[in-house]
Amino acid sequence: MARDKQRQGLQPEVQPVAGLSRRQLLLGLGGLGLATALGSFWWRSQPVAHDHQRLSPAAAFTATQSGEITLVDIRTPREWRQTGVPVGAITIDMRRDDFLQALSRAVGGDLAAPVALICARGVRSARLTRALEEAGYTAILDVPEGMLGSASGPGWIAGNLPVARWQS
Repeated sequence: MARDKQRQGLQPEVQPVAGLSRRQLLLGLGGLGLATALGSFWWRSQPVAHDHQRLSPAAAFTATQSGEITLVDIRTPREWRQTGVPVGAITIDMRRDDFLQALSRAVGGDLAAPVALICARGVRSARLTRALEEAGYTAILDVPEGMLGSASGPGWIAGNLPVARWQS
């Protein structure tokens, strides 16, 4: 029958897959793609588990002011411009090719110097603690609340801790 319709210039009937119309199939595939994208975004936004000490923003500020730690803001220059940087922090964009060298200069080459990392919401700082441990640093601390707050707490800015305008 389909062959007869083709000879007459008509298209053969297309049977739906498993009883689904073309529209239902396309909507289902679109929904699956959206769910995959959202799941991927959620997964990437989860802090990495690590065994390093965690500091609240207030504790990080106090320790920075007393010289007990070096606080490193690892966010991007765009983020520093938008929110300012924690008073007393050193800014080193974690995406820099020479990040490890810049950090080494900041701590005078001392791999045992206490270094606290802060980012926007604690995700990047958590990931970087593991990388720094692999690079030989032994006293890495994480500020998981970050500047903007996270599941760990309200963050540096909401805690009314001082920020300085970033100077490029």
